[in-house]
Amino acid sequence: MLSSVYRSHTCGQLRASDVGREARLSGWVQRKRDHGNLLFIDLRDHYGITQVVVDVSSPVFKVAEAVRTESVITVSGKVVAREAATVNARLDTGAVELWAAEMVVQSMSETLPIPVHMENDTTPEELRLRYRFLDLRKDKLHRNIMLRSQVIASLRRRMIAEGFTEFQTPILTADSPEGARSYLVPSRLHPGKFYALPQAPQMFKQLLMVSGFDRYFQIAPCFRDEDARADRAPGEFYQLDFEMSFVTQEDVFAAIEPVLHGVFEEFASFGRDKARTVSSLPFLRIPYAEALLSYGTDKPDLRNPLRIVDAGEVFAGSDFKVFAGIVASGGVVRAIRAPGAGRQPRSFFDKLNDWARSEGKPGLGYIVLEGGAGKGPIAKFVDGPRLARLAALTGAQDGDAVFFVADKEEAAWKFAGLARTRIGQDLGVIEQDAYRFCWIVDFPMYERDDKTGQIVFSHNPFSMPQGGLEQLERDDPLTIKAWQYDIVCNGIELCSGAIRNHRPEIMFKAFAIAGYGAEEVEQRFGGMLNAFRYGAPPHGGAAPGVDRIVMLLADEPNIREVICFPMNQQAVDLMMQAPAEVPPGKLRELHIGLRLPPPKTDKP
Repeated sequence: MLSSVYRSHTCGQLRASDVGREARLSGWVQRKRDHGNLLFIDLRDHYGITQVVVDVSSPVFKVAEAVRTESVITVSGKVVAREAATVNARLDTGAVELWAAEMVVQSMSETLPIPVHMENDTTPEELRLRYRFLDLRKDKLHRNIMLRSQVIASLRRRMIAEGFTEFQTPILTADSPEGARSYLVPSRLHPGKFYALPQAPQMFKQLLMVSGFDRYFQIAPCFRDEDARADRAPGEFYQLDFEMSFVTQEDVFAAIEPVLHGVFEEFASFGRDKARTVSSLPFLRIPYAEALLSYGTDKPDLRNPLRIVDAGEVFAGSDFKVFAGIVASGGVVRAIRAPGAGRQPRSFFDKLNDWARSEGKPGLGYIVLEGGAGKGPIAKFVDGPRLARLAALTGAQDGDAVFFVADKEEAAWKFAGLARTRIGQDLGVIEQDAYRFCWIVDFPMYERDDKTGQIVFSHNPFSMPQGGLEQLERDDPLTIKAWQYDIVCNGIELCSGAIRNHRPEIMFKAFAIAGYGAEEVEQRFGGMLNAFRYGAPPHGGAAPGVDRIVMLLADEPNIREVICFPMNQQAVDLMMQAPAEVPPGKLRELHIGLRLPPPKTDKP
């Protein structure tokens, strides 16, 4: 029981055992219902809802009658049992109601600019973000934000149980090449110089390992000036950042897997009648090259059972000149078995063809297996032995269909991945109540830039190459793999990580292959290199995204639905009106002069 001038109980606290007691509640007027002689108010606070009843003869009736929804009031009165026919089983307080004897309006609400409690709310997102403080009062969003807090608490508790220690790293720091644009902060005391907000605590956490701390973590804010996506908020995000000393890749996996598995199991029932299942430990390891071939992406959704196979040999030298020509010119043919699709109506295949054309492709070729023979637009070009080989490669049986994508290798795997997803959706074979995790491993260390033809880093330049210095000096750079890894859940990348390159001589060689001279490496990364010269342990880590974890657990398609005060897709905070112009006096203090681009014009 609370002791306050505003409340003796919360709005989610009263039960049948409180009948006959006096109580005082404070909260927001969520809903009013006038039944003539009785006025009913649903009073809401953070904890729940209690029904308040005001009799027409009560001296507070006129106050209750005049108060608007979403106003804040304090109500005192007696707890009364509801009649059996009016008990609300959906509310924890649904067996009782508070008969008002006193009422004080703490804050009268103006007319609401957006609805707060409406079924099938279609309020535009721009308005929702402008009035986010009202948006957050909605039940679903309120639950999402509470879920976020509980997930962070769970992550912290589990990391500590795994032997990690929480540290805080600087927010004002130096600019670093993390792959995205940094937010810069001008220095008043050092004219012309700038701090940067950290894109990630990458260098600091590695320096903590060099300093002799063994297992670090923090719930770290990160800042990147990059465009928004459905699963990426512009400006800032939070991650479970961690690093470990004296570890291999498998040691990192063994440390973080129980944490993620435990969190997803803990909240698998959130907002659902049926708990989702979670991949058992250890999570599946999929090499990068296999992911591109079998799933058409390095972020595979393992809830989809369909797989992609290389079927180039089926069409090489065949009578189907289109596919045969692609294979002869160095292209590939990918095949996707669709179990039972042969029993689908013709419209099923026509819709997939229309979809493929909407993606800029000529169509989606297919063969249906029936009675040991093939049917469909290209079946006549595939003779018996080739059809048998196709069935052996794909595992296709009578009643199945096999779809094809033929193109240059990169274009083929990308479109085959999209086709795999679309076919899985149309067949209804994607699991709906599961979290399926996997690690993507063995990323290539280098790739060739399509425009310049130069060898460049393909992922993270600070990763340790597999095989170390010997392999860098001996092998074709395009064949070298790195100790880099991503963890993926239901097609969403939760994080990237790596075993770090902690040896200066290996780092110089790795950068030299990518065209960086020793002097440039020293100039750009001297702080880290200098630390490594004084005894650095082998170390590695990763940083699962907190926002994405919560988005998956809340089953939200947009990451802004699990962030308290997100910006819009143009990186604008509509509620606080940021970014904003700064008065000239403040700019002078920071020794900044503006050189703005010319205003945009609609004239041609």
